[in-house]
Amino acid sequence: MSSSTSNPPRPAQGLDRFAAQIRAGLADALSLPPEAISLDRPRDPKHGEYAFPCFRLAKERKMAPPALATWLEEQLNLDGIGVQRVGPFLNFRIEPMPLAKAVLPDAASEGFGSGQEEGTILVEYSSPNIAKPMHIGHLRTTVLGAALSRLFNHLGHRVVRINHVGDWGSQFGKLVAAWNRWGDPDQLEAEPIEHLLELYVRYHQEEKEDPSLPQQAREVFLELESGQDNPTRQTWRQFTEVSLAAFEKVYQRLNTEFDFVRGESWYEDRLDQTLDFLQQQDVLELSEGATIVDLSEQGIKTPCLVKTAHGTTLYATRDIAAALSRWQEFTFDRCLYVVGNEQKLHFQQLIGVLRKAGCDFADRIEHISFGLVRFAEGKLSTREGRVLRLSEVLDRAVELALEVVQEKNPEHPEPHKVAEQVGIGAVLFHDLKHLRNKDVVFNWKEVLSFEGETGPYLQYSRVRTAAILRKAGRPVPEVQTIDYQHVAEARDLMVALGRFPIALREAAEKREPMILAQQLLAVAAAGNAFYRDFRVLGSGQGVEDARLVVVDAIRRTLDIGLNILGVPIPETM
Repeated sequence: MSSSTSNPPRPAQGLDRFAAQIRAGLADALSLPPEAISLDRPRDPKHGEYAFPCFRLAKERKMAPPALATWLEEQLNLDGIGVQRVGPFLNFRIEPMPLAKAVLPDAASEGFGSGQEEGTILVEYSSPNIAKPMHIGHLRTTVLGAALSRLFNHLGHRVVRINHVGDWGSQFGKLVAAWNRWGDPDQLEAEPIEHLLELYVRYHQEEKEDPSLPQQAREVFLELESGQDNPTRQTWRQFTEVSLAAFEKVYQRLNTEFDFVRGESWYEDRLDQTLDFLQQQDVLELSEGATIVDLSEQGIKTPCLVKTAHGTTLYATRDIAAALSRWQEFTFDRCLYVVGNEQKLHFQQLIGVLRKAGCDFADRIEHISFGLVRFAEGKLSTREGRVLRLSEVLDRAVELALEVVQEKNPEHPEPHKVAEQVGIGAVLFHDLKHLRNKDVVFNWKEVLSFEGETGPYLQYSRVRTAAILRKAGRPVPEVQTIDYQHVAEARDLMVALGRFPIALREAAEKREPMILAQQLLAVAAAGNAFYRDFRVLGSGQGVEDARLVVVDAIRRTLDIGLNILGVPIPETM
């Protein structure tokens, strides 16, 4: 197994330039290497941009933390950075002129916040089940996975995006059994997903009273797993084709793409060799006729079932086969599975089996978990037919957005186009602004609010920058030509822009797009305050030049962030 790729030094951008300077000064005063210095952010922004807590070193220096902070304050003399002790903390506040000179050229350049990271990152996300509609629960995995993929790509990684479609398993035995009894070819042609869902729900209603139905489902699944091109396989293939076509319509609206769409069936011919591999590694055991892997030595009490007593494989078997195949094909540095919290045990078992089988890459696999989307009736359930379909959510969002567009701008030349952008953006951003591991209660009022921390607010903020630049009627000046004294007073904006590259890296490191979403809100708020406090157009040639550069920097930053999150960017609203 190859070792993880080491990354080249990252060029400092934004506030990072000052962080390096602060670490160097502290390291010199404390006779420590700069990498041993850890900086925090002050709780109160008024105290500055960085804080150094003295608790960590006070004991070994045999000083009280406030005394160490006082001593360091006297030792440090940092160019362009104010140093002030507040209790046991040493705070650092960057002066307006050096702040603007450091941040604005970065923010005004192409690829602000981009990196030179190396290594291959696989991201598996979305993964809907064939023959079922994509529901609101699929929104989280789809938008989180897509945002993380774009984020890692922006930072320089090679990203492989995989949609691991659920097109295999015992549920297809149930569905085909239901089709054989109650299927209607005319309904399948007219409303394919709706009819298949109806059959699936009916199966689970009637199996309780008809014991022959589960037996038939098991027989059908054995036919499906036989490898023969029999009528069962042909029916399953038809269900797959109509489902993928329906999914693609949703993905187009969400501007989501994949490098590979591979169903569980893609690994069908690898299942026997996967079981052979596990047998060779001496990790398989028999338990009541089933084949399992005991993971108790890793603290996992529930064994991993890889083959039933009936001889059929399971989801876990196919995921093990997929992991082995992906390692062989991509030799990934990280493999991220963007899957809900409820699958925690499954991924513990997956990693545990691979680790027990001697696969060094097992520790490169991560379960990127997230909370549920809930609505009034509770947890979503396809079996019971209570499904809030994602396409319906998007349609309703666009309808409501159209009402707002027509009310606010009745003369808009393309109201339906902008309504699609605003409606989709509202739904996407509402999801991404939350911590991924928290449950999200789906609420129309909150999702579609056009005020506060919302997608439409960010879209409007970006539209406003474009409008100012258009009204200027001339190219934006080169940043190296401006006089910074005309923009240095916009200190809060420079801090917000300067934190953008930091937010990108932190979002990637924590696998948390919410961090980027919140930073975009900070940039938008600071940008709108800038227009309120400083006149841009008609302020005099030199002043206007400098402030147009700032407006363009805001536009560029919002563009980068919104594109990473997947939020559409209207030109007008």
